[in-house]
Amino acid sequence: MTTAPTLIRLAAAATLLALALAGCGKKPDAKPAPAPLTVTVTRVQSRALTDGLTAQGLLVSREEAGVASELTGYRVAAVLADEGDWVRKGQPLARLDDTLLKAQIAQQTANLQQQQVAAERAKAEADRVKGLDNQGVLSQEQIVERRLAARSADAAVAVAQAGLNDLKTRDSRMTIVAPVSGRVLERTARPGDTSAPGTTLYRIARDGLVEMDAEVDESDLAQVKVGDQASVKLPSGQTVQGRVRFISPRVDPQTKLGHARIALPVRPDLRPGGFASATFKGVATAGKVVPEAAVHFDANGGHVLLVDAQNKVHTAPVKTGRRSQGLVEILDGPPIGARVALSGGVFLLDGDLVRPVEAP
Repeated sequence: MTTAPTLIRLAAAATLLALALAGCGKKPDAKPAPAPLTVTVTRVQSRALTDGLTAQGLLVSREEAGVASELTGYRVAAVLADEGDWVRKGQPLARLDDTLLKAQIAQQTANLQQQQVAAERAKAEADRVKGLDNQGVLSQEQIVERRLAARSADAAVAVAQAGLNDLKTRDSRMTIVAPVSGRVLERTARPGDTSAPGTTLYRIARDGLVEMDAEVDESDLAQVKVGDQASVKLPSGQTVQGRVRFISPRVDPQTKLGHARIALPVRPDLRPGGFASATFKGVATAGKVVPEAAVHFDANGGHVLLVDAQNKVHTAPVKTGRRSQGLVEILDGPPIGARVALSGGVFLLDGDLVRPVEAP
């Protein structure tokens, strides 16, 4: 006969056994991994950009004339032209104070007259001893001295005349004139300043001609020819038509860029120092390109999302160049043939596994 305590112990053991069996039961299945995201990919290609070669550069004067005074120590009395003015060759730009110079000219003129009188007297004395050589009227020494005195007086006249000519030449330089016709780009002359050789008072763009100094990559420079047409976009957004006037014979060893000068029409809104971009028409050049949609930009610059052979995503920085027909040139970045994500880029991170689909 089973007692009550025995029954209680049997019931407790059965409960513990049931709990143990429940704890050793099969665990629920783990959540399945998400399927790889399907993305459209394209490849980095080499393709000719047929919209024309583009380049950037600065607007520069074709030829600048620097205007400076040839005299030292004269005060600027008047300024007759200002920046932005159009001037003609020979037009007065500034005038120096000639008060002291006029006094010097008057003094030298009087000195010249004195020397001329002395020369006339010496010549008369020399004329009196003509034909008296070895006659015993005067010693030969006296005769020679009179003749030498006449020659010395003539030399003194020449010196005085040269001094007067120098002062008159200075007087002719007291008015500073424009050496060429054109537009005044800069004026540093100020009333009261003292003139000094080598100090530029004005800079003038000859005939107002401004052109673009375009920087062209050395690989493209050979395709640009003198006479090629170019469209130049100004800082204002307007576009003007120009023509290649000159191509530099050298390439900068640091930047590997050459220079092409593009002649532009005379316009008041062309200002030297401004930035501009040019497109050389008819010049088709090959470049490493990807669709514009494949390039993304953030605070660190441009980048593309590479898809490697294991279909994993990697971020690759790029440096972009020209744009044409929906394509962007890759100046520095992945090689030709590399796969880059064309769609779904905003949802991808480094290391993501994707299912790539080649773009048609």
